[in-house]
Parts: sequence; C-alpha cells; structure tokens
Amino acid sequence: MLTIGKIINTHGINGELKIIEQTDFPDRFSEGKTIYMVNDKNEVVPIEIESYRQMNKFGLLKIKGYDHISDAETLKGFELKVKKEDIGQLNEGEFYYFEIIDCEVFTIEGELIGKIDSIMSPGANDVWVVKNNKNKEILIPVIPSVIKNVDIDNKRVEIEVMEGLLD
Repeated sequence: MLTIGKIINTHGINGELKIIEQTDFPDRFSEGKTIYMVNDKNEVVPIEIESYRQMNKFGLLKIKGYDHISDAETLKGFELKVKKEDIGQLNEGEFYYFEIIDCEVFTIEGELIGKIDSIMSPGANDVWVVKNNKNKEILIPVIPSVIKNVDIDNKRVEIEVMEGLLD
C-alpha cells in the first residue's frame, strides 16, 4: 500500500479531519472513493470519503460514519493509503516517488554518485536528493538537460553532470 496522506487534527465539530496530502493526485480523495486508514494497532481499515476540500495548505476530509468531533479525535496520526494496484499508470517519462526513491544515480560515464534518498518539490521542477557514500547530500534538478535515463526496473538513473552540480 502507498501512503497518500496523514491525519494531523480535527476541524470543527462535525467529524471533519485536517490532513496533510502526500500525493500529487488530490482526486484520490474524491467523494465516494474508498481508501484505507492504518490505525494505531497497524490495522488497515477501509473508509469511504464523504467529502473533501482544500483549506490553505491542508486538506479537510470527512469520512462516512464519523459525524462528531469525538469520533474524529481518535484518528489523529493515522495514515491514509491506497492499494498499489489502484494507483494507475503514468505517462512515459513520469514516475511515482516510490519508484524513484532508492535508485542509484550514475553519471553518463558510469561513475556512481549515490542513491536517491528523497524528493523535494520547490517550484518549477522536482529535485532529487542523492546521498553519496559519505552521506553528503547532492541536489539533482529533474530537468531534461540533466536526467538522461531512468530505468525503474533496475533502480538506475543516469545524469549529465552540469558544471558545479557535484561541487
């Protein structure tokens, strides 16, 4: 299962939940959809979405059957997930974060730079955070002039090193 959000608090008195989205696809929270909640006992519980809306940088989620703040308060800290087989296909050249994390990064000459540890989305393009064997972070912009080949099956990425990128 893949994490798509986390419940961080309640909102109002009618059982609405404040969540942090961890997906680029907010339609995963569409009314009537079934997603899964992992509770504090690590049990996976299917839930049906009654409603969803944005408020500032948070999402406000209403789950069917949770109609009061006292019901919702017990859900703080729970993760929201979808089944891996339900995520759908992306276009060519697009990848899910979970596919990119832990890929080894090489120069086009074959020199190992490190492994992708995390992904940042600061603006115009994503940035892959690569940790080398000395645990130093190297920031790789995800742009066509840098990313030359991504082989998800072999967890391998090849990049063209721009001037100053590895300094």
